[in-house]
Order: sequence, then C-alpha cells, then structure tokens
Amino acid sequence: MGRIWRALKLGMRSLLLHKLRSGLTVLGIVFGVAAVIAMLSIAEGTSRQAQEQIRALGATNIIVRSVKPSAEAEATGGRPARILNFGLKYADYDRMLGTIPTIRKVLPIREIRKQIRRGAAFLDGRVVGTTHDYADFNLLQVDKGRFLTASDDEKFENFAVLAFETAKKLFPFEDPLRQSIKLGSDYYTVIGVTKERATSAGIGGSLAAQDFNKDVYIPLNTCRLRFGERIIDSRSGSMQAEETQLTQITIQVDSMDKVMPTVPLIKAAYEPYHPKKDVDIVIPYDLLLQAQAQARQFSIILGTIAAISLLVGGIGIMNIMLATVTERTREIGIRRALGAKRKDITQQFLIETIVLAGVGGLLGIAVGYSIPQIIVYFIPDQRAIVTGTSVTLAFGISVAVGIMFGIYPARRAALMDPIEALRHE
Repeated sequence: MGRIWRALKLGMRSLLLHKLRSGLTVLGIVFGVAAVIAMLSIAEGTSRQAQEQIRALGATNIIVRSVKPSAEAEATGGRPARILNFGLKYADYDRMLGTIPTIRKVLPIREIRKQIRRGAAFLDGRVVGTTHDYADFNLLQVDKGRFLTASDDEKFENFAVLAFETAKKLFPFEDPLRQSIKLGSDYYTVIGVTKERATSAGIGGSLAAQDFNKDVYIPLNTCRLRFGERIIDSRSGSMQAEETQLTQITIQVDSMDKVMPTVPLIKAAYEPYHPKKDVDIVIPYDLLLQAQAQARQFSIILGTIAAISLLVGGIGIMNIMLATVTERTREIGIRRALGAKRKDITQQFLIETIVLAGVGGLLGIAVGYSIPQIIVYFIPDQRAIVTGTSVTLAFGISVAVGIMFGIYPARRAALMDPIEALRHE
C-alpha cells in the first residue's frame, strides 16, 4: 500500500506539471460520463412516465371498449346505414358477469358528448353514466360532497358529480353543492366535486387520451333512462344518428397472474355477437410489459450512443499518455537504472491514467446531475430521473476506459531498454 501511495503522489505531481494538458484530457471523460448519465436519465424518465400512465389504467384491469365500425362494415345492401348501431350491449355485460369466474369487479360506462349548462354558463364536456366504482377504478378523489352510490343508481336519482374544471367553469364564485345543472332537457342536483386529475395520455393506438377534468358523472340507470341509447346529431341540415348502449366495460381480476387467462374468456363472451368488429379489448398489463421491454431497449441504445463519447475520451487519454511516455523517456531510464522493475513503471503510468479517468468521472457525475435539471426546466413536460445504476455504470465505464487505454502506453514505457532510455535527449 505504501508503494501504491507513493506512486499515486508521484502521478499527481507529474500530472500537475502540465495542468492545461491534463485538464483538457479530463474534459473528454467529463463530457462522456455526463452524456451517459443525462441520456439514461431521460430514457428512465420517459419510461417511468409511460409506465405510470399504463399503471393508472390498472395492471389487473381489462378494458373492453366500443369501436365505431367502418362505413363498409356498417353498410347494408351497399348503402350506408342511417342509424349507426355498434358497440357493447347490456347483454354483453350480463354475459361476462355470468360466465367469467375470475371477475372481482366490473365497471360499465356510457359516455356522451353534451353541452353542460347552468344558467348562461355552459361547457362542452362529457357526460359519464356509471356506477359508484368509477372513482376507484380511475383514481378520482372527491374534493367536496360525495361521489355516486349504489343507492343513487338503484333509485334513478337525478344526481351529478362535477369534475374539477366543470365546477370551476359553471360555478366560478359559488359553492356548486346542492345547485342544479342542465343536461339535455333535464336538471340534475350537484352532490359532489372531484379534485383535479392529470389527463391520461393516449397509449399508442390502443387507447385515446382522456381528460377527466371536464366530466359530469351521473348514475348509469339515470343515464339510460334520460338519454336512451340513440344519439341524434343534427347539423347544417344533415342528421347523424348513433345507437350505443355501453361505451366501455372495465373488468378487474384478483391478481396479475389471472389477467391473461381471463382475456380468452372475455373474447368468447362478446366476439360471436359482434361480427362487425365493433368491440376492442385493451390489456394494460400486456402494455406494461411491452413498455418495460421498450424502455430497456431505449436505455441500451441511448447508453451505447453516449458511451461512444467515453471511448473518444479514452483515445484522448492514450494520446496524451503516449506523449508523456516520450517526454519522460530519460526519467524512465534513470528509474530503471536505480532498480525499478518493469511492473513499477507499468504501475506508475497506469495510476496516472486512472487518476485522469477517475477525476473526469467524478466531475462528469456532477455535470450529469445538472444537465437533466436544465432540460426539465426548459421542457417542463419532459421527465428525467437520475438513478444510482446510471451513475455507477457511467463512472465504472470511465475508469474501465482509463485502464483499457492506459495499458498500452504503460507497457510501452515498461518495455523500454534502460540504456537506450538514458541516452535519450
């Protein structure tokens, strides 16, 4: 240890004799380490964001949604249907409940785009007919009042729960509880207001983004009674009619290992009754596995690209160390003449290389922590998460690069002929 410590002090002294050259050499490692940490942090942040959005759908949930069929699929006798009838039926809901034993909870949903009015104030939002489980399934929190109950649905109550922005728009200065709003031709009493919730981003082509802040939630039976199943939209003299009973059925099973075995049972319950392919199924657990696999690939690609800059820094170290060996040829000859062995010379130059790489790695860690913060500051929607793994990996690669590119100059110095070295001018 004493020999290594002396070699370390001698190496530091030698490097400090050429401060500018040593500093420029270290910069290559600094930027390489910082690039590795920054890129891996961006990859991790992007991955976590996507995975959190998928987890918000519920890893033990299976989502069955109504899908509007193409005009060709809906056409009868070569002519488009006047009333577009598609999607999930209450019969599908009953069939699933009666035939699938792994179901823990099930949530039927009917969504209708409507103008929500309160006096002169109005908002184009989404009326959601659902049950009391909707808040738990979608992670909604009640700010005022209460959410819907099973009793509200059984009694066909004209009750409504307003989402955050809906309440803010219709009741900017008043308490909305026990006030009335108008949906279509009927009035509903406000019994609760939900807290603001982040918009769920679209998951590829599988599920569209949903804004939960412009909704009104009413009991499903009330929705079925008041709005019926046929929605007629008249605009500019043309009429478009759609007939849908349920927009979505979310099925929850007990555990993740029961998700995939349940999927064939769900498909068997609805596929024979929907030849037009107007029902689609989304499996968040499957999407989560895909997102995790893609995140690993993304991290490997970004990490590899960033590691190239470390290799460039290593080449810079080798170049400087070869120049140093040439400059210190006479010193090497004197040390060999005084009894230093080849391994001592090798050790000396390797320690100097490792010091350069280690100092660059430590400075690179500090810069690597700062870059993601700067990116997030200028791009608020971007997430960047620095993990201990990325820091350890980047620092480990920097030291490994220093050793790898320092071996050749060190061996070249050690293999010099002492007599020839002493003659060197």
